[in-house]
Amino acid sequence: MPLSRSARLGAVATAAASFLVIAASSAPTPGADGVGDSYFPQLGNGGYDARHYALDLAYDPDTDRLDGRTTITARATQNLSSFDLDLQKLDVTKVEVNGRRAQFTREGDEIRVTPRGSLSKGREFKVAVTYGGVPEPLGGPIVFGSQYGWMKTTDGVFVACEPNAASTWFPSSDHPSDKAAFDIRIKAPKGLTAVSNGRLVSTYDKGGSTYTHWREKKQMATYLATATIGKFDVRTGVTPGGTPIYVAIDPVLANSNNVDVYAVTAEATDYWSKVFGPYPFEETGAIVDDMPAAGFSLETQTKPVYSAVRNETTIVHELAHQWFGDSVSTERWKDIWLNEGFATYSQWLWAEYKGTRSAHDSFLAGYNARPAENPFWQTVVGDPQRDTMFASAVYQRGAMTLQVLRERIGDAAFFKLLPTWTKLHRYGNANTDDFVRLAEKISGQQLDDLFQTWLFATGKPTL
Repeated sequence: MPLSRSARLGAVATAAASFLVIAASSAPTPGADGVGDSYFPQLGNGGYDARHYALDLAYDPDTDRLDGRTTITARATQNLSSFDLDLQKLDVTKVEVNGRRAQFTREGDEIRVTPRGSLSKGREFKVAVTYGGVPEPLGGPIVFGSQYGWMKTTDGVFVACEPNAASTWFPSSDHPSDKAAFDIRIKAPKGLTAVSNGRLVSTYDKGGSTYTHWREKKQMATYLATATIGKFDVRTGVTPGGTPIYVAIDPVLANSNNVDVYAVTAEATDYWSKVFGPYPFEETGAIVDDMPAAGFSLETQTKPVYSAVRNETTIVHELAHQWFGDSVSTERWKDIWLNEGFATYSQWLWAEYKGTRSAHDSFLAGYNARPAENPFWQTVVGDPQRDTMFASAVYQRGAMTLQVLRERIGDAAFFKLLPTWTKLHRYGNANTDDFVRLAEKISGQQLDDLFQTWLFATGKPTL
């Protein structure tokens, strides 16, 4: 049936309006200056997905100066007129997008890059940033009151960046929700060893410098990157289970060893591979540096960094993080218990494996040691707030939650849950709701009350 003139005009008007809506929605717009994390609203960036970082670094320990060129390969997730990078303090001298000079402006820790032409949604692009200066470590209450990030040592630098210090030494989308592969090339004075993530591709001397190239092929959150430099005794090999291992220990600490870092790293890597699922990366290892001012260790991907020679339980904790935190990373920082609660629970599992104490007894020891009026019980583990995101309750009550879960659903379901979780979210991100749903699916039980009581309520739960 033919349309009337008014109907035809209406159809034309509707089509024109639809075209305007489509055209408006596809017009290039700036990417957001953060991913909207409630703890760090400007960390990370919107409008693109970082896929690969190529870091070319030159470090002078005498002056603590870092000169770098970082090339990020990314995919636009919208039509972009401009986009942001996170970079703290260091001076930017040049930015290029797809090989062409690009304009950039700076506001605080945000670098806004405007390429010569817009970037189309779904297309890959490269942004190269040339920069330099003296990186400044971060401080404040977050990491136990310690400084963290790029930290000067007597012979080099100790680099441990959780949660927000990666952008103190390279421009990035500095949030764990935007993971990428890495190539890290480091120029340092001859006689020093530069240790980073993944596998060692090459190292050679030229003039008075040593050039080292590390490659991490698997997805990695920016805070897990390291470029620790100093004098190290290096031991390499393969664990009994077949995983390559690289352990670097500051010779200053050689005579203070109260633990065989190499042996424990090898044993724990193989044991967790049985409990949590296959080891997720190409290499395991450790970096043990003489850095007493740091006072902490960090699960940097493939090679945890230790600020001194630590005990056995610290090593098994950091290695458990390779599954819980590194391979499976939080979507938002409020879910940090998924990292720390699991790694702490792994210490209880290790004691059980070694026959020294059951996880049930470890739970009771922590539970009974803290009376109901202890402030420990006032932390909301499922959303502990930024400045207390590493409060002891996140670790200990997080681990308690897992023991209560284990006793509710039984060992068969619990030890199916752990490797299923790491397989389901391997190299990706997940949140607390994802874990609760999976636990309920595997156990066939409704578990809302358990998680509400142990993760989201304050006060000491009754047993």
